[in-house]
Amino acid sequence: MTSRKRSNPRTSYIRNVLGWLIKLSLVGLVVLAGFAVYFDSIIQEKFSGRRWTIPAKVYARPLELFAGQKLTQRDFLAELDALGYRRQGKVSGPGEISVASNRVELNTRGFQFFDGAEPARRLQVRFSGDSVAGLSSAADSNLAVARLEPMMIGGIYPAHNEDRILIRLDQAPPHLVDTLVAVEDRDFFEHFGVSPKSILRALWVNASSGRLVQGGSTLTQQLVKNFYLTNERSLTRKATEAMMAVLLELHYDKQEILESYLNEVFLGQDGNRAIHGFGLASQYFFNVPLNELKLHQVALLVGMVKGPTYYNPRRYPERALQRRNLILDLLAELQVVSPEVAAKAKEQPLGVTQSGTLANTSFPAFTDLVKRQLREDYREEDLTEEGLRVFTSFDPILQLKAEKAMSETLKRFDGRAGSAQVEGSMVVTNPETGEVLAMLGGREPGYAGFNRALDAVRPIGSLIKPAIYLTALERPASYTLTSVLADEPFSVKGVDGKIWKPQNYDHKIHGSVYLYQALAHSYNLSTARLGLEIGVPAVLKTLQRLGIERDWPAYPSILLGAGALTPVEVAGMYQTLANGGFNTPLRGIRSVLTADGEPLKRYPFQIQQRFDAGAIYLTQYAMQRVMYEGTGRSAYNKLPKSLGLAGKTGTTNDSRDSWFAGFTQDLLAVVWLGRDDNGKTSLTGATGALQVWSDFMYRASPLPLDMPEPGNIGHTWIDANSGLGTEANCPGAVQMPYIRGSEPTPGPGCGPQAPPGQVMDWVRGWLQ
Repeated sequence: MTSRKRSNPRTSYIRNVLGWLIKLSLVGLVVLAGFAVYFDSIIQEKFSGRRWTIPAKVYARPLELFAGQKLTQRDFLAELDALGYRRQGKVSGPGEISVASNRVELNTRGFQFFDGAEPARRLQVRFSGDSVAGLSSAADSNLAVARLEPMMIGGIYPAHNEDRILIRLDQAPPHLVDTLVAVEDRDFFEHFGVSPKSILRALWVNASSGRLVQGGSTLTQQLVKNFYLTNERSLTRKATEAMMAVLLELHYDKQEILESYLNEVFLGQDGNRAIHGFGLASQYFFNVPLNELKLHQVALLVGMVKGPTYYNPRRYPERALQRRNLILDLLAELQVVSPEVAAKAKEQPLGVTQSGTLANTSFPAFTDLVKRQLREDYREEDLTEEGLRVFTSFDPILQLKAEKAMSETLKRFDGRAGSAQVEGSMVVTNPETGEVLAMLGGREPGYAGFNRALDAVRPIGSLIKPAIYLTALERPASYTLTSVLADEPFSVKGVDGKIWKPQNYDHKIHGSVYLYQALAHSYNLSTARLGLEIGVPAVLKTLQRLGIERDWPAYPSILLGAGALTPVEVAGMYQTLANGGFNTPLRGIRSVLTADGEPLKRYPFQIQQRFDAGAIYLTQYAMQRVMYEGTGRSAYNKLPKSLGLAGKTGTTNDSRDSWFAGFTQDLLAVVWLGRDDNGKTSLTGATGALQVWSDFMYRASPLPLDMPEPGNIGHTWIDANSGLGTEANCPGAVQMPYIRGSEPTPGPGCGPQAPPGQVMDWVRGWLQ
């Protein structure tokens, strides 16, 4: 008989448990390996591809410097201040300037433009009066031209509203990496993504305090959390974070991880826009490029990583200063810098700008124009994700002058009935190129709300009148500047059976007047009669040729401005008048580059001649008379008559809309004032919009209007009383322009002539 040894139940139980544990461990390892493979694919997919969606950046025009340029030293320094240049006793590095008498010395930063790179260099700019007298560099004592880097004025952001300026690790200023590692992860260069030492230290501190005081996350873990995970606080999320951090470090070196961290870390909130990365934070808080940051500025930004909202230096300056100084003490303790250097840095003020200079609401009206023009050529995802660089015609100096003119003028209106509800907008262009230089969408220019410059469709009143007179002057056999019009009452029955009975703004009748006087004084009766004589359809066709694309009905009321336009449409119409009859579509964009600086598209200058040069010349002459003797004459209370201004006022019923459009040689500006609810104001075109326009032109110091005489124009001496031709030496003789062949017939010598009705009174005023 064979006997068998009986097994021990306890031993069997242990074997079973161990077996199950081994099986569970194997299953766990398989699951863990599966998670690792899954997380590894996620990490590599994002980290090896495009890591960020970069919004399009919009830049102002670059300031070009050359001898003879119209630019005051004061305006030049204002632009340098806006670009974040720092005034020093002696220039030693990029972004620094020194000012002495009429000279400015500066170290430019350089920039990659559409047509090539502008090098960083040291310049000396000399001024004389209101212009640049000379320009020199270290390599050229008589430099022809130099460009400053353009100001960034906004961006086109994706739905999540993240914004950043990508930087390379070699662009980081001294001490940034050392400070970041010292404060956030001292073992960064030794650990493999997770730091057991840091975890144990955090556990001890938290256990000792009885609450969560310190985290044990490495820089790599923080990057993983920002890139891939949520802010959920759980053991599962922390375990996932740790695993992904280890996987990240298996594939990528420390330098690449550091560079990604510098571009990803969240450092503040600008309205609905999230400020990510040290590159953008440097511009946003200090208005300087990252590589120009000083030690005390580096310490502040690194200190904010712990809590960008809690340590916001604009909202909590004392708290931010304490945190910054704590960082500087730590750097001295760890011997990153000497105690003397740290102490000197602690003496510096926070030095943050008053507001984010790169805020997407800095110049919202103009940025809105750029967005609309871009969307005609690019998809939304191209604009919000590809990092396009958009170069525009925007002039920050003129923009600030427009803003001041609007705010200061409206402030002077305080106390008038309804003045608190008065809104305003302005469009400023270059009349020769059609480029938009400045734009105000409201009386609060930094507010990104309703853009009245582009979207406020309002009746234009008398701004339509130059189109009527241009239509007439294109018929020189029938109309000249001295044709006599009847400014007398009349009525017309419309197609709807209603009677249209216009009247003058002053409710007076002026009898017989010269054609140019009817425009200069904005007489409704004579203008409406003229419009009906030449035909409303003919006037509407002229408006189309001037650039107006709206389909207005051919009603008589159109002749007195019942049709409604936006300020930018008015600017387009007057652009053609100002540019000698050449239509130049308004544009705000000059060129578009990829994030790598490759050209995508240019927006070339377009021009088309639509009117006879002689007829335009006569219309401009009549618009100059508006300013010398008519409804625009108050502009010369502020501006010199040598400017030869040309323009037109506009007022609608019950003064609901106050308009002015006018131009010089290099500037055209359209101003609208009114109420959003279409309520009454106390402002006419002359007492409202013209005052804003005049204040702007006074600040802008434009060039005098130069009107080259076309070949088909001749000047003839006429008798001011009769309008008939006379000799130059006759009493009361004046010289007037005419299209050749339309000159008045000669009169009977220098004897007294019979004036046509009320013309004599106006001629006397004109001669005075």
